[in-house]
Amino acid sequence: MKTTIQRFFSKAAAIAAAALFWASDALAQSSAGIDQATAEVSSYVDPVSNLIIAIGAVVGLIGGVRVYIKWQSGDQDTQKAIMGWFGACLFLILVGVVIKSFFA
Repeated sequence: MKTTIQRFFSKAAAIAAAALFWASDALAQSSAGIDQATAEVSSYVDPVSNLIIAIGAVVGLIGGVRVYIKWQSGDQDTQKAIMGWFGACLFLILVGVVIKSFFA
């Protein structure tokens, strides 16, 4: 009877050890994958933030032309257009800067 219990526990210990080694191997692989993903995302941060800043510049130019046309035509909503244009430009430029500082 004692030998049967000892065999059972030795088999259980072997299975537990195998499961532990398998789990540590799986964790090591996922850590390498996370490190690779972090490096890949970090390589895209500068181009994306520069693209957002460029889009902000284009939106600023187009918005400036629209505000100028409204102003020249004597439209009453010129101040509202200026505030919307300025807010959109500021938002896009700040998003580009925040993305750079967040991921750097």
